[in-house]
Amino acid sequence: MINNLFAKLDGYYDEMVSIRRYLHQHPELSFQEYNTAKFIQSYYEELNIEVKGQVGGNGVVAKVYGKKPGKTVALRADFDALPIQDEKDVPYKSLVPGVMHACGHDGHTATLLILAKSLYELRDELEGTYVFIHQHAEEFAPGGAASMIEDGCLEGVDVIFGTHLWASEPTGTIQYRTGPIMAAADRFEIEIQGKGGHGAQPHKTRDALVTASQLVVNLQQIVSRKVNPVDAAVVTVASFIAENAFNVIADKAKLSGTVRTFKEELRQFIEEEMERIIHGTCYTSESTYQFDFIRGYPAVVNHEKETEFLIHCAQVIPEVTNIEETELQMGGEDFAYYLEKVPGTFFFTGARPMREEDGYPHHHPKFDIDEKAMLIAAKTLGTAAVNVHHN
Repeated sequence: MINNLFAKLDGYYDEMVSIRRYLHQHPELSFQEYNTAKFIQSYYEELNIEVKGQVGGNGVVAKVYGKKPGKTVALRADFDALPIQDEKDVPYKSLVPGVMHACGHDGHTATLLILAKSLYELRDELEGTYVFIHQHAEEFAPGGAASMIEDGCLEGVDVIFGTHLWASEPTGTIQYRTGPIMAAADRFEIEIQGKGGHGAQPHKTRDALVTASQLVVNLQQIVSRKVNPVDAAVVTVASFIAENAFNVIADKAKLSGTVRTFKEELRQFIEEEMERIIHGTCYTSESTYQFDFIRGYPAVVNHEKETEFLIHCAQVIPEVTNIEETELQMGGEDFAYYLEKVPGTFFFTGARPMREEDGYPHHHPKFDIDEKAMLIAAKTLGTAAVNVHHN
């Protein structure tokens, strides 16, 4: 069965590349992926595969039924793009100004579509049910996973697998991790209200810029002095706005940034500690403040049994040359919501372009992938999906 699946996938590789490049040329931002969703749904409809659109928003869910009874396995791919100008010099460069697939979601979608097509053609040999979750809006919280789950995409699902094409690692590499693998991703916004005035008369003001500057420094003490060194955590102030004329002392300053953690209790502690530090800093400068801590995705926590199973599956993929445990990743992923509901695992498929000069990080204007990695991702996901009935 697995050999037949691999042969199907190999035969459809050119189509997989074609789909990926079409999507790369026609990217759509989170919660605006109307044409992409239509493309995905139409692809399934033309194959006579059961499909439902507008799941939890712009999500699409397709199902393939095996001839024999068995478990229900879900596979997930996201399909939104980013507000970044594509700066690559390639024939499939984005045709949408200021929008591009800079994270590989086009590749995820092409991978899952061709895998679904291949499994459908082999359905008489299959056991159980295969659910293909095409998720919108992964890049922008609150994301698409939670709403798709609420709309029933995991109904009856016994196990779920997902992968991310990972351009930082060479093609042929599969990276896994049991337990936490990607961080909870929260953001915060702080507005300091002081008392502005003339730059030559600072004693008559309550300088919001100075207060905010002190706050940036004080917030660094949370991770360095309040968090156990063995626990991973990030508090990043990424934006500082206090724009005025050269001779005007700031009346107001705004800070925003992100917090990354893996433990829920640490996540809660940092939010409380931030409030305490902001309150104290503003008290000493006689300023007021508004603090908003916006919770994003929880940490992605892989299940042990399914992760061990995935490792065994990866070992039978001919193109896989390296299987290794990854370090904790501070990036966020709303695949976390699926893993809170059903057992499963999320892993990385190496996709670094062959030419070193083409290797750029995710979310870079020149980001690209080695398209052969899609075939490895499809074979790994497909092997897991087919063999889970015997696990």
